[in-house]
Amino acid sequence: MFVLLLILIAVLFGFGFLHPIWWVAAAVLAYGATRHGRDRGGGRSRGGGSDLGDYRNPWNPRDYRDYRERRDRQDRWDRRYTRQNWARRRREDRRDHEHHR
Repeated sequence: MFVLLLILIAVLFGFGFLHPIWWVAAAVLAYGATRHGRDRGGGRSRGGGSDLGDYRNPWNPRDYRDYRERRDRQDRWDRRYTRQNWARRRREDRRDHEHHR
């Protein structure tokens, strides 16, 4: 689909040498395609690391809701594994302390 869109934009750009209105059509099509791609989530990579810095617009309810869900998910993850690590470290310290007596 993306290749067909690029070909269409190139053809419209070529027609622009005949009449400049085709350049406007190509520009509008390219702009619409990039806006549509961003709305579907294609504009940003979903790589590793924290997504908390991905919060964009505080006035857009969808952006804020997504941000809040990611933040809450990260908080749950941190609490769960911090607690487990704390308990494990405490057990290991207790074993080391008993072992050195």
